[in-house]
Amino acid sequence: MAQELQDMTVAVLVNNEGAEEAELTVPRQALLDAGATVVTVAPQAGTIQAFQHLDKGGTYPVDVAEEDADPSRYDAMVLPGGVANPDQLRTNPAAVAFVRSFFDAGKPVAVICHGPWTMIEADAVRGRTLTSWPSLQTDIRNAGGTWVDQEVQVCTDGPNVVVSSRQPGDLPAFCAAMVEQFARQRQQAGTR
Repeated sequence: MAQELQDMTVAVLVNNEGAEEAELTVPRQALLDAGATVVTVAPQAGTIQAFQHLDKGGTYPVDVAEEDADPSRYDAMVLPGGVANPDQLRTNPAAVAFVRSFFDAGKPVAVICHGPWTMIEADAVRGRTLTSWPSLQTDIRNAGGTWVDQEVQVCTDGPNVVVSSRQPGDLPAFCAAMVEQFARQRQQAGTR
């Protein structure tokens, strides 16, 4: 088992309801398999109600409530999609500030599906090239970003690397690029 992310702690920011289940669980498992410590952060303590498109999926524990989550303790962040998840997060000033802090600190971020909505609210897509669920392309462009239609996009035009994908069908490519870029960031941080 590869341990390229050993000693990295990754925050997965989700709302307590509405995250697309596969976009929460598959990247989380890929990070764990690579040796990372994964911390699920949500607005409230307790559990997350995930969804499989519009149907309820499983429930998952929240590791840290948003008010107790210190961004400086995390080396990277994942923003799962689902329509309701980022739509609710982007109206939550604390969640938006949490996302913004990763960009300000130059920490890598992986985002999928509708996840860029929270980044847009944090003014973190300007000058960046992303992919997403197709309905977000106008939002990304209006926020100053460039939208592309491909299964995974790695953008290094900014203070941090952003890995983005469109949908659950892109998860294999998304997870591979996420682990690779997070490992690269860890290696670069270790040489400073």
